[in-house]
Amino acid sequence: MSSRRTDPLTLEVVDLIGTVVARYHEEYEQAAAQHSLTGAQARVLGLLALEPTPMRRIARSLRCEPSNVTGIVDRLEARGLVERRPDPADRRVKIAAATDEGRATARRLRDALDFAREPLAALSEEERTSLRDLLRRMLREDGGS
Repeated sequence: MSSRRTDPLTLEVVDLIGTVVARYHEEYEQAAAQHSLTGAQARVLGLLALEPTPMRRIARSLRCEPSNVTGIVDRLEARGLVERRPDPADRRVKIAAATDEGRATARRLRDALDFAREPLAALSEEERTSLRDLLRRMLREDGGS
């Protein structure tokens, strides 16, 4: 079994990414709490504000069990932020959709996240584009291998 040592630069980059993620999650939880939401509820609401989504796809996006999503959607629905509808393509499937109030709440949540906005604004458009492209490449979202 071979042990691979990671170079100091890679370790520093990994540490910086971890710090960014931790700070983002902390601020996201605080923003969610200001709207009396849990972080999970805020994430589901944010997804549904983009487009109505089948419950199973929400679970896949969040990497959790569909039963967990059901409970989250139940609580959001009780507050009037989300509604369930039959899927027009398959009436056996339920989709969840943000209501007008849900979309407004999701927008307020997104606008409250200053942590990354200010430091990113200090970068030039070219630097932000490079950072975006590098992150996409790391995540292989650009279709590359």
